[in-house]
Amino acid sequence: QVQLVESGGGLVQAGGSLRLSCAASGTIVSIQTMGWYRQAPGKQRELVASISSGGSTNYADSVKDRFTISRDNAKNTVYLQMSSLKPEDTAVYYCNANLYRSYADLFRQIWYDAWGQGTQVTVSS
Repeated sequence: QVQLVESGGGLVQAGGSLRLSCAASGTIVSIQTMGWYRQAPGKQRELVASISSGGSTNYADSVKDRFTISRDNAKNTVYLQMSSLKPEDTAVYYCNANLYRSYADLFRQIWYDAWGQGTQVTVSS
C-alpha cells in the first residue's frame, strides 16, 4: 500500500502565499518524478509543477516565477511554495508520484502512479 498525504491548503487573499506539502509512505523502494496537479471547477486536471529525483523541475507557464517545487528525498516529501497567488489559482491541488514498490518492479522498470486525496486552495480577490 502507498499513501500520499497532502497538507497546507486553505483560504488566502490575492497576493498572498501558501506552502503545500505531500508525504509519501508505504511500500516504496524508489520515487522518480513527483508533482503537483490542480483541478478547478469545470476544468480538466492540469500539471502545475514537477520535479525529478535528480531535482530537475518543470512548471506550467501560468505559475512560472510564482511557484517553486522542491523535494526532500530522505522524507519522501514534495513541497509547493506558492507566492503572488491569484484568484485563478483557486483549485483542488493533487500530489502525484511515480514510484517503484519493489525491487522486482524497479528491475523491470514498472512504476506505480500514486495520487493524493487533494487539498483545496482558495484565493479571494
